[in-house]
Parts: sequence; structure tokens; C-alpha cells
Amino acid sequence: MEALTTPLTPLSLTHKPYYYYSSSPPLTTCPFIFQKTHKHINHKLHVSKYGNFLDLIPENKSTPIKFDIDWLDPKHKARVDVIIIGTGPAGLCLAERVSRYGVQVCCVDPDPLSMWPNNYGAWVDELSSLGLESCFDKTWPMACVHVNDDKTKFLDRAYGRINRKVLKMELISGCVRNGVKFHKGKVWKVNHQEFESFVVCDDGSELKASLIVDASGFASSFVEYDKPRNHGYQIAHGILAEVEEHPFDLDKMLLMDWRDSHLGNEPDLRARNLKIPTFLYAMPFDSNMVFLEETSLVSRPVLSYKEIKSRMAARLRHMGIKVTRVIESEKCLIPMGGPLPVIPQPVMGIGGTAGLAHPSTGYMVARTLVLAPVLAQVIVECLGSNRMVRGQPLYHRVWNGLWPVERRLTREYYTFGMETLLKLDLKGTRSFFDAFFDLNPEYWHGFLSSRLSLMELAMLSMRLFGHASNATRYDIVTKCPVPLVKMIGNLVVESI
Repeated sequence: MEALTTPLTPLSLTHKPYYYYSSSPPLTTCPFIFQKTHKHINHKLHVSKYGNFLDLIPENKSTPIKFDIDWLDPKHKARVDVIIIGTGPAGLCLAERVSRYGVQVCCVDPDPLSMWPNNYGAWVDELSSLGLESCFDKTWPMACVHVNDDKTKFLDRAYGRINRKVLKMELISGCVRNGVKFHKGKVWKVNHQEFESFVVCDDGSELKASLIVDASGFASSFVEYDKPRNHGYQIAHGILAEVEEHPFDLDKMLLMDWRDSHLGNEPDLRARNLKIPTFLYAMPFDSNMVFLEETSLVSRPVLSYKEIKSRMAARLRHMGIKVTRVIESEKCLIPMGGPLPVIPQPVMGIGGTAGLAHPSTGYMVARTLVLAPVLAQVIVECLGSNRMVRGQPLYHRVWNGLWPVERRLTREYYTFGMETLLKLDLKGTRSFFDAFFDLNPEYWHGFLSSRLSLMELAMLSMRLFGHASNATRYDIVTKCPVPLVKMIGNLVVESI
């Protein structure tokens, strides 16, 4: 939903610049610039009768950013204080923060200057609070949710699309100023000794550090778990498309469209959607440019990618949206909820490897940018200046710094929210969000941004139950006892 943060293929917290990026302040007009087609070049557009985007070949072209970074020479200085695996938003933000205090950091990535492929969306207030408001390339003053054909919720909270190039340049420039080194390579192996660890890369280099931080994404195998990883899964297919026209209000981004009238002539698709619903997420840039994404909020097992695309094609056909050009195409899979990694352990995690994806929504980028400085402060307290905290005491302090008891307890509640959503069909999901967005904005703002305390979450639950329809209350009472019992049990365990 934040335009999802993990692709089906291995990543670097996701993601590929396929169009022009502006480095100017936030725009309220379309930031994309395209060259006109020359007449002597024959560009054959495979547009179907209905403008089916599945007939078009995406123009995805990844171009690395140009930046003069400092490369680590393994032959002369193969030991640093902290090695961070991955140069996505999580890895770069942590590197920039830790290195501010003189801690020596090296980021290892197969291509440190490559652009992140997927689109990121965030609430404007989240990035503004971090001083990153200039990293939006488009903002909308409001968002909306189509609960059904007869009811729409208007959310008075600004939403924006993150300019990936601007954000990455901002983070990398901070890293370079602070002396962060970079190494181009894929980490194959991580080994640990009593007071230091080292990584072995595919180029044969061996780099040593007091702390290894894994910021390489959900698919990593370097962070260990001791419980079954019973995730729910959010899956989506998105396109940045040029269209003949579209029906979206340019002053609003569409957060969720739960309508299913587009499946009226698709009885099989409609029947499956009634059980496991999907919604449309849309960011309109101008009258002919829009980002569209069909999303399964959460399912277990994961909904098939073929199913997602079929529903999206039916929706666009029904809405009369004729796609003439697919500029970007992305497929995303986000594991949600499930257990946290073993706490503590020798490899520290940040981002997807540390369980930071919101268990109920999949949002992660803004939350990671908020918590990276928190983790950085703990690392600096252990490794900065003349501090000599190493080995097990170091692992204990960094993991518990990122996941103190209070944060673990609130995560259990958000996971309960995910388990509740897993139990709801389309009718139940509609009723749930109808009641959810009727709450005082401080509650739904805080819930979506992972800012609520355990007491505030308890208050939200009571108010949500009070605002819910009788059908929703019945769903909660009859379908959620098992997840509720599990949550209470986990809360007790985490509190001990």
C-alpha cells in the first residue's frame, strides 16, 4: 500500500528509474517528461480492443544514479566498525545516521548506485516530520476510500509519492559527507567470532566489523528465526501508465477502491473476490498519467499473481481506462506479521529483515526512516568514541534498542489486526474500513503510522467496536477469538 516495498525477485529494499526524475522541490503537477516519438521510428503499440495493459510491453529501464562515492579497498582497510548489507532506504538511512558520530561504516551491495525499482507512497506528515518533505515528487491534499458503490470516505490527510532518486541522493550524499565506504559485491556468507564478525562476498573479499547489519530485504537468510514464519502476504501488480483518460479526481489519491461492480460479467473472478477481496490503489498525476495498483491487502496463502492481474484487467476495462503506454510495471510481495527474528542474535536487522513492515497494512519505508536513527543511537553508544561494547552485550543492546518491550507489545496488536483481516470476506472488509475511517483521525492516523501506544490501541479497539455495524461486530465476535487468544498469550510472553 505504500506502493509496496518488496518485489518477488531479490532486491535492495525494492526497486528502477524508468522515467525522468526531478531534483526540484515537491511538485503538484506531473513530474514526468517524455521525448516525443520521431516520425521515422516505428513504435508499434499493442493496444487491445479494450486497452488491456497486459498487451503492452513495459518500458522499464534501470539507470544507476551518478554519484562520486568512496569505495572500500579490501586490501588496505578490510575492517570497519559496522558493515551494512544493502543500500535500500533502510541501509542508507542507518549508515548516514551512524556515521555522523565517527563510527566507521561500510555498505555492501551488488550495485550501490542502482535505483530502487518500486514506487513508494507515504503520508506527507510522516516525511515532513523527518525533514524529508522535499523528497516528494507529487502530493495530493486528500485521499479517498471507495467502501462500495454507494459510499466513499474522504480522508483529510495529505498523501505523496516519494521521488526515489531524490531520496536516494539525499541519503547517499549524507553518507559520503560522513565518510561511509561502499563495496560492490553480493554477500555470500556471514561468520562470527567472539568480538567481531566478517562477511564473505562473491568477489572473494572478506570484510570484518564489530557489527553486521542486514538491510537486504525480506528474502535474506542471514537473520535467524526460532518460530514458524506464518506470515500473511500482501501481493500487488502496479503500472505507471499513459492512458487516453481516467475517472480519478486529480486533487485526491485513491487509497482503496473495494467496489466489485467491474466483475459483474466475470462470475468466477467475482466469486473468488468475495472470499479474498482485492482493491485498487491509484495516484493520478494528470489527465493522462496515472499509477495504478491492484492489491490483495493480506492473504494466507498468498493470492496468485495471475489472479491479481486478471482482476486488474477487468477493473480497468469496466472503468473505461484505455492504457496506451506502460512506462513502469512492478510486482510486489510483502510478508506481513509473523514472528520477530530471534532477539538477540549476532546479525542485526533493519527494514524487512527486522520485522518493521506494518503487520496490518504493509507500510514500512516511513517507519524504517523513523526507527533508523533510534537504532543508530544505540550503535553509537556501543561503538562510538572510546566505548568498547562488543559481542553478546552489543547484540543484546542493539536488538532491544530497536525492539524494546513496549514496541514488541504494540506489534502483537498490529499482528492481531492482520489476523482479523485474514478472517474477513469482502462484505466484512468493507464494513471494517467503513467503521475504521469513521474513527477520530488521531486513531486511524496513528494506527496507519504505527504511532499508537498499547493503551491507545486498546482505546481504538473499543471505539472501533462501538462504531462498527452489527454485522462487523458479529464477525469480530465469531471469527476472531483464536487470534485474540494468541495475541493475549504473546503479550504475556513478551511482558515477562
